[in-house]
Amino acid sequence: MKIENILPADIERRSMEIIESELNDIKGFSEPELKILKRVIHTTADFDYCKNLKFSENAVRSAFDALSSGAVIVTDTRMAMSGISKPAVNKLGCEIQCFMSDPDVAEKAKQLRITRAAISMEKAAQLYKDKNVIFAVGNAPTALISLNKLITSGKISPALIIGVPVGFVNVVQSKEIIMAGNTPYIVAEGRKGGSNVAAAICNALLYQLYDRESGNLF
Repeated sequence: MKIENILPADIERRSMEIIESELNDIKGFSEPELKILKRVIHTTADFDYCKNLKFSENAVRSAFDALSSGAVIVTDTRMAMSGISKPAVNKLGCEIQCFMSDPDVAEKAKQLRITRAAISMEKAAQLYKDKNVIFAVGNAPTALISLNKLITSGKISPALIIGVPVGFVNVVQSKEIIMAGNTPYIVAEGRKGGSNVAAAICNALLYQLYDRESGNLF
């Protein structure tokens, strides 16, 4: 087997070329959605996302409008938070928050005997009720379940929910709840997902507004 001699700076470009060649002119995605799909595949090397990644109508447009207006991105893990492009976020005047490690979140979750992810969504709703918020959930289905309750009770109206928790318990059901609602979503249907996927989707959105080479906005 021949090993390709590729400069570090060209590895991502070559990876995207391979992904494009294997997608074989896939149908059913808009160009902005296709860029998100490619980055998720680049992150996971998993072409099942061609079937699993679902977009609500105008989800990408809603995300672009929010990000261009200085949105808050709320994640359910520090891992997802750390994987999102800080230069892009800063250039757009956005911010990223994760409340999972906050002492008040941990204490309330312990008192109520529910997950910190659920409480962290409640905290975000209290802080950002009147702001453009994008929720990027890559780990905890309870975060999606909590978000659905907050939305139906009128406590928050997110610009976008990225619903890609991974696992087995309530994962599929929590995603179906989000897809059945009226909030714009990007969801990885089924069991697959992860914090890396949540970050990849955020970056794929950001990179359509922010030029990584020049550091300028498109």
